[in-house]
Amino acid sequence: MKCVIIDDEPLAVDLLKDFVSKVDSLELISTFNNAIDAVSFINQNNVELIFLDIQMPHFSGIEFLNTIEKKPLIIFTTAYSDYAVEGFNLGAVDYLVKPIPFHRFLKSVVRAQQILNPTAVQAISEITTVPDTEQDFMFVRAEYENVKMNFSDILFIEGLKDYVKIYTTDNKFTLTLISLIKLENLLSSKGFSRIHRSYIINIKHVKSIQKNKVLISDKRIPISESYKNAFFERINL
Repeated sequence: MKCVIIDDEPLAVDLLKDFVSKVDSLELISTFNNAIDAVSFINQNNVELIFLDIQMPHFSGIEFLNTIEKKPLIIFTTAYSDYAVEGFNLGAVDYLVKPIPFHRFLKSVVRAQQILNPTAVQAISEITTVPDTEQDFMFVRAEYENVKMNFSDILFIEGLKDYVKIYTTDNKFTLTLISLIKLENLLSSKGFSRIHRSYIINIKHVKSIQKNKVLISDKRIPISESYKNAFFERINL
């Protein structure tokens, strides 16, 4: 699908560009930081899908949608959930609330693809979700670059409200926009364990376990009751 991103937030555009690059069935043909500049482009080019922010200065995403002659598929992206009903009333494929996790983005893309080409949906899911069991690293988005992180170098991961901090053996941390659940699914087969709703640890770096805490480097990390039994079973305690 030929797609366009329209959003006045540079970080939001960068995140969506990164997501689009991970899905082989999407082709990003342009980005815009305001809806006014996008009107003529949409009317003159073959665009099949638009990732459209709703709240933008001077000209909102909804005003834009009511202005364009051609009507591509629309996936609304916004920091506010107040417009969900109006968005769906306008025939949007989906409505994504920021910060947008990749699995939710992918679900929207699959839904859009099903409208255009139902037979392609299975292929998309296989390409984007099958894990490489031999891979010993991952890339995470940090500011304006994708940073390679070796699993063996990760000490532990701390979940914040919308971001996570990934602490590494060089006594540094990387702040990235990703869900702790997604990291848990990715890392559980790589020697990592969720021990708290806010923490995932690399078991190989555990120095000691004292009551309801583990010691990694010089950091004492709490073990919550809801994760304790599964963690202890995993390490044979």
